[in-house]
Formats: sequence, C-alpha cells, structure tokens
Amino acid sequence: MASSSFGPPVGTSLPAPSSTKTTEPTGVAAPPPTAAMEKAPDDTSKLKTLLSILRNIGDSEDPLGRMLAVLRFWFTKDLKYVKGRPCKPYNSTLGEFFRCNWVVEDVAPPVLAPAQKVSSTQPGGTMNKPVTVSFLTEQTSHHPPVSAYWIECLEKGISARGFDQLSAKFTGTSLRVTPGAYNHGIFITLHNWGEEEYQLTHPAANLGGLLRGSLSITVSDTCFITCPKSRIKVILHYLEEGWLGKTQNKVEGVIYTYNPENDAKKRIKDVPEKDILAKLSGCWYDKVFFTLAKSREENLLVDLAPFWPAPKIVPPLEEQLPNESRKFWYDVTQAIVGKEFGKATVLKQELEEKQREKAAERKANNQDWHPRFFTGIVTPEGRPELSKEGIAALRGLQEGQYHIQPSSAAA
Repeated sequence: MASSSFGPPVGTSLPAPSSTKTTEPTGVAAPPPTAAMEKAPDDTSKLKTLLSILRNIGDSEDPLGRMLAVLRFWFTKDLKYVKGRPCKPYNSTLGEFFRCNWVVEDVAPPVLAPAQKVSSTQPGGTMNKPVTVSFLTEQTSHHPPVSAYWIECLEKGISARGFDQLSAKFTGTSLRVTPGAYNHGIFITLHNWGEEEYQLTHPAANLGGLLRGSLSITVSDTCFITCPKSRIKVILHYLEEGWLGKTQNKVEGVIYTYNPENDAKKRIKDVPEKDILAKLSGCWYDKVFFTLAKSREENLLVDLAPFWPAPKIVPPLEEQLPNESRKFWYDVTQAIVGKEFGKATVLKQELEEKQREKAAERKANNQDWHPRFFTGIVTPEGRPELSKEGIAALRGLQEGQYHIQPSSAAA
C-alpha cells in the first residue's frame, strides 16, 4: 500500500539494503512459528524499536506527560525516511489490503519520570513484557487514491486510525507533497484514559533531488497536535532550509493549554506565555528537546540515532489472499529484485489492465464497489471505522490466526 510522506507504515516496499542482516532488534520477541518476519538491521547494543514509543503513550498519569509521549511517537513514526531513502511505492489497486504485526518488549523510558509510576498492574502497564501492535490497511478508493488504516495495541489500550491520501505538485526542481482532502491526520485514542483522543495533522513535505537522481525529503510547514479532553495543543514549525541551501531539518514548537471551542492560533508567537506548558526545539532528523515552562533546563524528548524501523511480522504467503499487497505484487517485486526491469514493467501493466477491466465490468453492470474491512470509502472527519470483517481480521491477526475467506466482491 502506498504511504504518505508523513503517515502510517508502508505495506508494500522493496527490501532495503540495511534489512539484509540477521540480528533482530533488542526487545523484539519471537514471532509466531507460522509467521514470516522481515530481517532487521544489526546493532550490538543500542538498537531499539519505535513501536515501544507508540505503546508508551498512555503510561503517564500526567496529561502533559501523555502529550509529550505522543510527540515522541510523532518524531519516530517517519524513521524509515530518516534511516533510508525515499522510493516510489506501487500504485495501490482498489481493494488491495495489507496486514502485519510487530511484537516487541515494552522498554521505552518515560518522558516525565516523576509523573510516571506505572507498574504492570496499572492501566497500560506492561513494562519489559512483549506486546503486539497490529496494523490493517485497505485501499478504499482509486480515484482519488485513498487508503484507510487501523493500528492497535490491545495490551496497552491504544489505537490509531486515519486515511492515507496525498496531493503532489511538481515545482520545477522538487515535488511538494501535501495531505489530500480526506487526510485529516492520525487519530490516536487512549482507551484506558476515557477514550482520550489526539489528532496529529501532517505537514507538507518536499521531495528533492529529482534531477540528480538522489532523492531527499525536507519539511517547511506548520502542523498541529490537539487533545480536546485534556485541552492541550501543540504547534510544530518545521523551518526552511539554510540560506545557502544546506538542509538544517530544524523544528521548534510550543505545548500550551487551549480552549477547543475557541482556538484559532496557528503560529507559535500567537500563544500567550501564561498558557505555555513547554517549548520544543531540535532537529527532527536527530535529537529533539523540550523545556518545561518556568525552567531553562533542556530535556531530551527523543534521540533518533539508535533507532531503526521494527521488522514486520506478516502472514505466510500461502495464507495471504490474492489482493493482499505482498502476494498481489509478488511477481513484480521478484522481477525488480532480480533486476529484470523489463519483465517487471510487463507484469505491472498486466495487473493494472486487469483492474481496469474489472472496473469497466462493474460500470457495465451498474455495480458499486464497497470496502471489505472498513465501513465506508471515506468519512468527512477523517476517522475510518472497521467493518465486522475488519474487526475479525484484526482479531485474527492479533491471535496469529491469519486465514481469511476470499471475498467474491474483491476488486
């Protein structure tokens, strides 16, 4: 499945060179014996997984601590772009879907240590225990291309959802990528804290190096994280590259209390000092710090240097359906990996032509297509809902039961 520049994990991608080593990341529990697991990069001591950070979001009893944990997840979720190179994904087909698990130990340290006294018996307390994060996404629209996704960790009482949609515009030397009309960001819900919800909007990104053939991502935009229940909001400002063209990847921000019914603040300088809870600064490619209000001490929020994307645990190929991403694009991927690019092009064109034929057949028969795992193609507020089949598929994934009956209505 395709993924936005600043969005959920990519479902279908070619194996990166750094993924060819055999040592698993520290804290990653063994997958079920029937599951297929990607190989992870090698590191003898510092290797951690960003998913420990996702699961750590709901551990703090302090609302500010939970918002800081959300921010820590925010700066790690695009680690694949920090550690690897951007690449063009396949053009997802209507009804194509992808599912996977990550099983890792809950080892992320607290953000606000004094406020986080969590044991394994408290809400979300699973410290040093393996927990599972599950991911399900489906292409719900082809024109425009939109994917719905759902991420869940039952043990921690956390879920995240949204629609993945991009809008791209060529600016002459780079490609400017912005969220599409149905992409309202990532919605994270902490079920152990009274369904506390966080909305994380995406900034625009620029994909440069098109003429040189060396792709790179820069960000120069403002985005927001809001939690109406705790009445805490974050404004993040990604700064322009240096005056002489050298990319700085700087970010600054402010965390403050706000009124969800009356808040129009879009700039950091518009926030009154009395409302500020903490300030943020750093480099989103490296280290980000926070400074609490009425303090001059900088605290480390996240250091990306020792992190690598966690390997996915996917169903065995024989248990995947024909429209499941890894199986659907398997022959094309094998041809690309084998450097048979002509063959890959032919196979890709054949798959896409079959999809066009199916679309023409539905139109001729006056048939509407409906998603299988989600209740609608899109929703006005950007929050997809799982269908009954989606709930069942997610539960099976979490239990290591991968079999799904083929759908007669598959696109």
